[in-house]
Amino acid sequence: MTRSARNQLEQLDALEIPGKAVDRADFAADLAAHGWDEIRPGRLEIFQINLGRLCNMSCKHCHVDAGPDRIDQMDDETIDLCLAALDRSTAHTVDLTGGAPELHPRFRDLVEGCVERGKHVIDRCNLTVLLLEQTQGLPAWLAERGVEVVASLPHHRQRNTDAQRGTGAFHKSIAALRLLNEAGYGRGEGGRILTLMSNPAGAFLAGGQASTEREWKAALEREHGVTFDRLIALNNMPIARFQDWLVATGNLQPYQTRLVQAFNPQAIPGVMCRNTLSVRWDGRIYDCDFNQMLDLESLHPDEGLFHVRDFDQRRWDEHPVRTARHCYGCTAGAGSSCGGATVS
Repeated sequence: MTRSARNQLEQLDALEIPGKAVDRADFAADLAAHGWDEIRPGRLEIFQINLGRLCNMSCKHCHVDAGPDRIDQMDDETIDLCLAALDRSTAHTVDLTGGAPELHPRFRDLVEGCVERGKHVIDRCNLTVLLLEQTQGLPAWLAERGVEVVASLPHHRQRNTDAQRGTGAFHKSIAALRLLNEAGYGRGEGGRILTLMSNPAGAFLAGGQASTEREWKAALEREHGVTFDRLIALNNMPIARFQDWLVATGNLQPYQTRLVQAFNPQAIPGVMCRNTLSVRWDGRIYDCDFNQMLDLESLHPDEGLFHVRDFDQRRWDEHPVRTARHCYGCTAGAGSSCGGATVS
């Protein structure tokens, strides 16, 4: 069972990083060393909504600690508050995530509400959820509304994917990709974008995004006859289940060291916390979904915590982003965000 958010943060803070003074081995110090006293939001573009931790899978690397037994779900009132807050924001994109967001009883209502407002909608999909009886016909329904599907797939090889997601997960994912292709996704059509999201299966950083995309496109079409539009590469965050795995395998200190030593200040301007806010299923607002899982709520220096019912764009623009050691995951190498690499 994943440990408490406080325990996870304390364990990361206690790690000594070779080649760095103990009092310098923290994210704020590295920011300051490169001219950033703190990270502040840029223009808010993406309104991310986590509908809850309910999922049909229990992946070993999941930073949300999602699964079939998780009952945390956004209630009707909070969904309506999200739509009202969206109207008061500058966001042009709504990013629906979970768990498996498609399992929420009001998923389609929320998509419709966002589309009616002229927003670009992203469905963060684990692929296998599309094979369930309750989601039958969903690919075509999403395609009709121009929803972008960002589908997570650990690797284009069966062994690597099943290692994270369980035996049979890869073949189910391929079956789901075929359903999406049949609905018009992954064929270069502007209104039916299929994005694959890859993250490493072990204690190492994501590979080069452009070269990985070329490799995956060739392999998936050649071996399985499926196509997609683009690929984004995401570093695994050393939190939740992935941190548990790192601890169990003796990889926590080496992996965190790898992230710290790969710190790239050029990645900072493009980190997701500068253009995205993340709403948890209970309506509380965070700078990103990683902070959400670590209970690091967004804070205004004078006006306190944020909740979606009270969302105010001015207050959001003024607040400093909360950071901690896990933030090295977004600034290592080519950078990493919900939109992929932050440095080209």
